[in-house]
Amino acid sequence: MKREKAEKLVNECIAELAPEFAHIAENALFNQEKVLNAFRKNAVQARHFTGSTGYGYDDAGRDTLSQVFADALGAESAVVSPMITAGTQALTLMLFGVLRPGDLLVSVSGKPYDTLTDVISGENCGSLKEFGVDFEVIDLKFDGLTPVFDYESIEKTLKKRTVKAIFAGRSRGYEWRSALSVAAIGEMIAFVKKISPNTLVLVDNCYGEFVEKTEPTAVGADLIAGSLIKNIGGGIAPTGGYIAGKKELVELVGKRFTAPSLGTEVGSYEGGYSRFYQGLFLAPQVTENALKSAFLFAKAYEKLGFDTLPKAGMPAYDIVTSIHMDSAKQLTDFCEAIQSVSPVDSNVIPVPWAMPGYQHDVIMAAGAFVQGSSIELSADAPIKEPYIVYVQGALTFEHACIAVRETLQRVIAD
Repeated sequence: MKREKAEKLVNECIAELAPEFAHIAENALFNQEKVLNAFRKNAVQARHFTGSTGYGYDDAGRDTLSQVFADALGAESAVVSPMITAGTQALTLMLFGVLRPGDLLVSVSGKPYDTLTDVISGENCGSLKEFGVDFEVIDLKFDGLTPVFDYESIEKTLKKRTVKAIFAGRSRGYEWRSALSVAAIGEMIAFVKKISPNTLVLVDNCYGEFVEKTEPTAVGADLIAGSLIKNIGGGIAPTGGYIAGKKELVELVGKRFTAPSLGTEVGSYEGGYSRFYQGLFLAPQVTENALKSAFLFAKAYEKLGFDTLPKAGMPAYDIVTSIHMDSAKQLTDFCEAIQSVSPVDSNVIPVPWAMPGYQHDVIMAAGAFVQGSSIELSADAPIKEPYIVYVQGALTFEHACIAVRETLQRVIAD
């Protein structure tokens, strides 16, 4: 596709997406005020940006950061740390923090994301299975492309045996479906708690923060977890993760994170916390840009006959765009185009490889300021049928416009 034709298509899509963009902006304003109020409530000051050393006793910056996150997420408490290396580790801490030998964990959103496979059932790696935690999966049902919890199976499972925890992944992972809405998660939680009040509900919140006006903690989730190099870090946080929710459960997670005798009383980070505070403050606006970008990618490719999610008129519940390509070559061409318009490593050509934790070779394009950041414009795909590429992020909407134009020129023949 020639540049002039691609530019015209992008401009048409932007005009047609005005209603979706207005809704996204409304949510961003609401969430920006929510985050600002969390800063004000906790009287954040410049002294909180300074790090600590050694044990980190009485680290006011660390402790205040955790409470600001908790308030912004509608939770009682939170563990927020640059020492949490990835969303997978945050989820691992959440699971190991509250599960004990003999407990049953049930995923009600289908098979969890690939990187949790070894965490839950791996061999000779210290998995939950090896510590005596049982695991079951209940697949989602579908109303078209909208995922629906299988309430009949959930009820049977809850009545058959004591279930210590229900797990749900908010985003789509490598699946061809929409993400789960907070409202749907809230309905599931109410259903579970009515049958089994003591069953915990744990939510993988990655890619979902600030997409809607509420988080799963506001509708009854006991714990949620996520990564700071996705939505909630605002493209500024250089690393880290969080777990937020009920205070007594967060304390258990803290004891898993450090040691049972230490919990959240320790933990230093000499580099300081300013980028984590600033990232959270910018997160609603950056998430707005990522959502607008998701709709633009989806709209442009839908106009050219590709099957995409989100579709026009559909709400978005995460920042991801799914595009069903025709071949493995189109997947790699698309990812090469994304890489070529990245501000970092634009000269690099991404190739599929066996990434740790994934079941198939994966190609990833991410020329990011923060390595692996999924709130910066990136794209990835497992090299398998159906050939679906997953696009997420964009610190600025203008960058996404350029990227859409470039991918169209690379992937689409005139």
